Amino acid sequence: MDCRARGRSIAAMDAARVLVLANRTVDSPQLREALLARRERGPISVCLLVPAAWEVQDPHGGVESGRRRINAALANMRDDGLPVQCKLGDPDPISALREAWDPERYDEVIVSTLPSRFSRWLQMDLPRRAGKITGVPVTHVEAADAAAAPR
Repeated sequence: MDCRARGRSIAAMDAARVLVLANRTVDSPQLREALLARRERGPISVCLLVPAAWEVQDPHGGVESGRRRINAALANMRDDGLPVQCKLGDPDPISALREAWDPERYDEVIVSTLPSRFSRWLQMDLPRRAGKITGVPVTHVEAADAAAAPR
């Protein structure tokens, strides 16, 4: 799974290229709403970057869990008419972002996290750090859905 745009059409060239960094919240209603609201400001093309974080129920280092989340998110976002591609990244979200970041491919970043009381990403100040790494606008979306909280 890769976010590279190949043979982009003229319309796709005008679209803002949004890199979304999310894991457990990749299919949250709040992230989908934020993407739909962003699309209202102008066309977008989205790349979901999902760190393959290790989980007890996934003996494959988080890869299987990440793929399941990506597949659910892709289906729902495409149903909403959002052009979406995806990529599994390094388990560490900072490393995943650094490895995926290319200023020639992305114009802005959305970081989607669990609610603050659960979020390790907020504890590490990931939205601010993403802005420092990329130098582009970063939007933080916090999931409110209890289903997104760790089990």
